[in-house]
Amino acid sequence: MTSTTGPMTDRSLAARPHPSRKPCLTAVLRMAGLRPTRQRVALAELLFGGPHRHVSAEQLHGEAATASVNVSLATIYNTLHQFHEAGLLREVAIDASRSYFDTDTSDHHHFYVEDEQRMIDIPADAVEFKTLPKAPAGMEVAHVDVVIRVRKAPV
Repeated sequence: MTSTTGPMTDRSLAARPHPSRKPCLTAVLRMAGLRPTRQRVALAELLFGGPHRHVSAEQLHGEAATASVNVSLATIYNTLHQFHEAGLLREVAIDASRSYFDTDTSDHHHFYVEDEQRMIDIPADAVEFKTLPKAPAGMEVAHVDVVIRVRKAPV
């Protein structure tokens, strides 16, 4: 289930059950330059089988266990990073020890709800920059990620 509140979208809830998309996902993995192993296809089904969402490696590991996909946490991390490198996922680093992987690779930003450890999308055009600093010599700005940390307001 996905809840929508205005232009911001909370996709932290688990995806709905879905029919197998193995043939399609196998082709997507091949086109991304990845060999469609049994584990990659199974994890791709969990990740891409429903609406866009944000997932941590630990969350995906739990979902895999529930779906009887026998895979180690190390394999989950490796696969998420391979999917990211292939352009299938976007990695959003919250701090040095926590990253979420977003199935929506389009340009957008995020709220991070600290007390719930979940992310909510912010459309790219909802954040404006007056100026950006010049990139260091020989470099260019590849992407700007904005993560706005929020928490429940006291009552």
